[in-house]
Amino acid sequence: MRLHRLDITAFGPFGGTQGVDFDDLSAAGIFLLHGPTGAGKTSVLDAVCYALYGSVPGARQSGQGTALRSDHAAAGTRTEVRLELTVAGRRLEVTRQPPWQRPKLRGKGTTVDKAQTWLREYDAAAGAWKDLSRSHQEIGEEITQLLGMSREQFCQVVLLPQGDFARFLRADAEARGKLLGRLFDTRRFAEVEQRLAERRRTTEAGVREGDAALLADAHRMQQAAGDAMELPELAPGEPGLAETVLGAAAVARSTARELLTLADCRLTAAESAHAAADRALAEARELDRLQRRHAEARERAARLAERTGAYEAAQRRMERSRKAEAVAPALELRDAAETEHRRSAASEARARALLPDALAGAGAAGLAAAARRAAEERGGLESAHRAERRVAELAEERAGLDRQERADADVLHEAETWLADWETTRTALRTRVDDAQEAATRAGQLALQRDPARRRLDAARRRDGLAADTEDARRRALASAEAAAAARAHWLDLKEQRLSGIAAELAAGLADGAPCAVCGATEHPAPARRVDGHVDREAEERALAAHQQAEERRAEAERRLGTVREALAAATAEAGDTPTARLAEQAGELEREYEAARAAGSRLHAAQEELRRAEHEREQRVAARQQAAVRSASRVAGRERLEREQASLEEELTRARGGAGSVAARAAQLERRAALLTEAADTARAAEEAARRLKDADARLADAAFRADFDTPADAAAALLDAEAHRELQRRLDARDLEETAVRAILAEADTADAARRPAADPAAAERAAADAARLLREASSARDAAVRRCGELGRLSARAADSVRRLAPLRDEHTRIARLAGLAAGTSADNERRMRLESYVLAARLEQVAAAATARLTRMSAGRYTLVHSDDRTGRGRSGLGLHVVDAWTGRERDTATLSGGETFFASLALALGLADVVTDEAGGVRLDTLFIDEGFGSLDDQTLDEVLDVLDSLRERDRSVGIVSHVADLRRRIHAQLEVGKGRSGSTLRQRGAS
Repeated sequence: MRLHRLDITAFGPFGGTQGVDFDDLSAAGIFLLHGPTGAGKTSVLDAVCYALYGSVPGARQSGQGTALRSDHAAAGTRTEVRLELTVAGRRLEVTRQPPWQRPKLRGKGTTVDKAQTWLREYDAAAGAWKDLSRSHQEIGEEITQLLGMSREQFCQVVLLPQGDFARFLRADAEARGKLLGRLFDTRRFAEVEQRLAERRRTTEAGVREGDAALLADAHRMQQAAGDAMELPELAPGEPGLAETVLGAAAVARSTARELLTLADCRLTAAESAHAAADRALAEARELDRLQRRHAEARERAARLAERTGAYEAAQRRMERSRKAEAVAPALELRDAAETEHRRSAASEARARALLPDALAGAGAAGLAAAARRAAEERGGLESAHRAERRVAELAEERAGLDRQERADADVLHEAETWLADWETTRTALRTRVDDAQEAATRAGQLALQRDPARRRLDAARRRDGLAADTEDARRRALASAEAAAAARAHWLDLKEQRLSGIAAELAAGLADGAPCAVCGATEHPAPARRVDGHVDREAEERALAAHQQAEERRAEAERRLGTVREALAAATAEAGDTPTARLAEQAGELEREYEAARAAGSRLHAAQEELRRAEHEREQRVAARQQAAVRSASRVAGRERLEREQASLEEELTRARGGAGSVAARAAQLERRAALLTEAADTARAAEEAARRLKDADARLADAAFRADFDTPADAAAALLDAEAHRELQRRLDARDLEETAVRAILAEADTADAARRPAADPAAAERAAADAARLLREASSARDAAVRRCGELGRLSARAADSVRRLAPLRDEHTRIARLAGLAAGTSADNERRMRLESYVLAARLEQVAAAATARLTRMSAGRYTLVHSDDRTGRGRSGLGLHVVDAWTGRERDTATLSGGETFFASLALALGLADVVTDEAGGVRLDTLFIDEGFGSLDDQTLDEVLDVLDSLRERDRSVGIVSHVADLRRRIHAQLEVGKGRSGSTLRQRGAS
């Protein structure tokens, strides 16, 4: 990272705009930043930090928005910091404006403007600056990624606050750990410790949970086994818990199997006793049934003897009914003839009641003749019917003329009304045609604008996609550059190792008597030998090949980045700076306008057709109005003809109707009269025929009753039974016969008679004995089932306990392993002799690297007297790992850094700061730090030591670095020619720059 230029406006003590040209100051390698106390030397460094990270170092970062603004600035001048720098081969410009309260443009008071940030990159090919982002978050992530350091690391490595490192020298292990942890970001190792502790707690909880489940199963087995299992008091996590539970389960299972055998024997005995009781009960019940059957049969026989008289009377009644059945046909015939005679007489009476009084006493022949005369008169009304129908037709024709007249009147009215609005309608339709024609023209114009808008939107989308591809290509290029740098460093390390061991490689070719290729001696008393890890030519060549391949990949990644950037520039040139969303909105609006114009233009044909239809309808309505006038004239002659014909027909109908209202009414009167006369003649003839058949039926009935041995027909009718009574009487006789047969059969059974001679049975006693046997069987079966369930439950729980023990074994092993690792990482394990935590172990390695890097400079600054060494000795009962001692070459003793004097502490802390900068730089991925600042501390050095320190700082130019020294020491202004002076005054501080010349 190299700084080029810094511009400050209304920042800190600077009320106006001040600029710093770091390129001019860095040309000498070392430059001095000086000025009176409170002038703002540290504010220059704060501005650099604020431009990069959006905040200032240390405690000064509170109250960013208002604390950064200069009190000397004018009310309308906004605070701004602009920094131009080169990092990772890219020249960038960062501009930041903190939030500020500015005067309102209208009215009184102030308003707050939000913070603003810009990031630009210089495009060497185009020779112009290119905007990259205006997002605070994106710019912060970009700068942090390019530098490879957080704000805390940057402030500690680039700005080199000497007071902090003096405290670092004298601090205890805990304070050093906090600082190193921030610089090297060892949170991941602390997270490993925490993760191991969590895993230990998790596995411990799992083991305890498994033991608790095992104990729960053990208590369930104890409950299932009852008194057959004894279980001592156990707790989860106790040693030998699994063996104790499994042993007690085995004893309980053996006892349960013995109890099951005893239960099987008792159940067999109870089943035999229950079977014998069931047989005795069945025999007692059968004897009781036969005895009751014999007693019931004797009772039924006694009841049959008591009803013998009724049975004989029913037999006599059945015999008389059979004789009366011979008279039944004659009775039915006589009843039918009598019913027919009454019905015919009633019909004749009803028919004669409807006749006129003059015909009420006429005979059947007279009534038939009167009916024929009425029918002949009805036939003579046919001509009158035709005249009547014609009159109706004439009325319908007149009604049709009336309807036609009304329709023509409606047509005339509608035509007149429609034609009155014709001009307005025609004007509106022509306006619609003109509007549609104009919309079609507009749609054609918009169609020409659609393709350019779409192409620009597509280019914007490609621009957005290529921006992401550019970022990805940039990351790949950075990663390949880091990999190439690592491969080159590896090759150089191997080369250096091979050169260090080249003596052993040359010694391998020595032979007695042959001259040495280096010194020419022929004797080789102590040739160098290869040590472990010796690097040969092949290893060096492989490392060189890997370095070359990494360089090729880096070049390919950079070419890919250039290609993507060119494509992005082309897409940006076509799309412009307008956001994609805005272009999409514009294209969508254009598309909507086009669709609306096209839809309106598509209605042109419909409007033209509607205009043509309206003109055609006008012609039809004019013709309809003329035709209605012609039809009105012809209807007058038609009405006169219809009136003459109707008058002639009315005279004929008056004669034919007589006293009726119409010809049809007269015809209906004649037809009804003929029907009544015909019906009366028919009913008179039917009544005479029914009287004759009734007389014949009476004679036949008297003859049939005499032959069936009945005194009168009435006696025969009384003896006759209907079908239901006959069936009921026959059923009673059949039931008596069946009952008598059944009783005789039961009394004749041998086993029933034998049972009746035996003593009375006692089924209740047999039932009580069977119930007792069944109860004993249930108890034995329940006891056996309980034994079976006990054995099954104990077997199931034992199997589950065994499975739990097997499943817990790997978890116990894992818990033991995790607990050992967690204790080792946390420094609490007995295996960790120095009680060093994992994070402290990593920081100790980093501190050892820092001490080695710092010693290279401290030796020069102290004229070879002092070196820094890392110590991992324990102090008291605390933990070890972060000790730092200084070795005094004059005494040969190692002592604490707190014993150094003020000047010694300064250059020791300066060496430590420079060494830490080198280590942190390597840790950040090899990012070059070409500009460093050292803040104060030079006043404590004597002239000789100051020369040594300046020589060390001047040697940094060998690595193409420039160092800015912040100091009040007057002698430094004489020694260092490139200077940046900060002056202060009532209107604010100012900067004055002087180059190396």
